[in-house]
Amino acid sequence: MRPPDLQVHDQQQSPISSEIDALLTVQIAVAWAGEKGREEPRLGWWRSDLVSEYGGQDLFQRLLPHTWQWAMLQAAREAARRRDAELRGQDHDPDRILSLYRLGFEIDEHVEERLQGLKRSAKDPQDALPGLRDVIAEPWHAERFGDWVQGHGEVKFVKAPIGRRLTGNAPAPLDRLVRSLVAALWPLADDYPLPHYRRTT
Repeated sequence: MRPPDLQVHDQQQSPISSEIDALLTVQIAVAWAGEKGREEPRLGWWRSDLVSEYGGQDLFQRLLPHTWQWAMLQAAREAARRRDAELRGQDHDPDRILSLYRLGFEIDEHVEERLQGLKRSAKDPQDALPGLRDVIAEPWHAERFGDWVQGHGEVKFVKAPIGRRLTGNAPAPLDRLVRSLVAALWPLADDYPLPHYRRTT
């Protein structure tokens, strides 16, 4: 499956909305796939069952009838972000680690602001972020998710104490950086492999 397009831009400027939307799509897709699930077990990278009919969906529909779909995906993304942060925290210098859920203060802030804006828009998540349709589908198929991951290309990485460290320097364009981090999820593992770059400065 072809991943969503990210536009290349001058990194001196703020990330443009299409790049942020594509990054948010990736974060939500990985968060969804990484859930443990009960009726529909997925990868089990974090102990949550938020995006499922009898998991978080019922609760969020009752509590947040207008934004329950976004709230459900946001909660799954937060579970993924916390696991990502937990693993980064085991490094001797976690501030130098770039990962799918930690790409620097400015980018992270743009993503959070965009997510809040989309929640207020009342749009269906798969209409607002069409790339989600390529990934979030029931029933769960690991092969489908694996195809999506591999669609981001091939990268080289080494096994590090906290996860998979990609070799070389992190690409400057945000689109290439995100693609490489997603690509490093392959092969799929029993535990979240924390694809990451280590910044040298």
